[in-house]
Amino acid sequence: MSEESVWLRPRKPPRQVLTRERIVAEALALLDEEGIERLTMRRLAERLSTGSTTLYWHVKTKDDVLDLALDAVFGEAALPGGGGWRAKAEQLLTAWRAAMLRHPWSITLLDRPMMGPNALSRTDFLYRTLEEAGLPDVGAAAYSLSTFVTGSVTMQARERAADLTEHLRPYPALARHGLGHDWDATFARGLGYLLDGMASAT
Repeated sequence: MSEESVWLRPRKPPRQVLTRERIVAEALALLDEEGIERLTMRRLAERLSTGSTTLYWHVKTKDDVLDLALDAVFGEAALPGGGGWRAKAEQLLTAWRAAMLRHPWSITLLDRPMMGPNALSRTDFLYRTLEEAGLPDVGAAAYSLSTFVTGSVTMQARERAADLTEHLRPYPALARHGLGHDWDATFARGLGYLLDGMASAT
């Protein structure tokens, strides 16, 4: 990874009353309200009631802001406490899904390097939880679970954006089972199927 990444540079001390935390909070609000397309350094500085020079003291580019904001979304997924490996995996993945649904723009950023402390700590927690289960291939299990979460969030966001009922009438099985989900229940059942299969592999 390039040493220009925000995660690999020392954090600057606060200048006046502006901190990285304030920048991230305002960026999250802007992204939630208006989407990624409307995020610019100038608009963010205006919302923070500061000049661009002060903002650039903390973050060099829009990419820095997006990396910080995405990691803040990961931080909203609380790390589980006690319980067995399955309960901890369910809690973490359910919380991750909920955080992404609160910030649907985050789905479009998942191809970025996940180098922030929140993303790394939660990924590490998932790997350690799957190690605890005694799975023969922890990497494959983690990949399956994480892609299930991101795929389910992406599908839910797309269905919100379009009514496909008429379009799918020529495809009866898809029309019967692919529309009108109780998304929370569908996610829970699908996650259960995955974890059942993993449990049988231990």
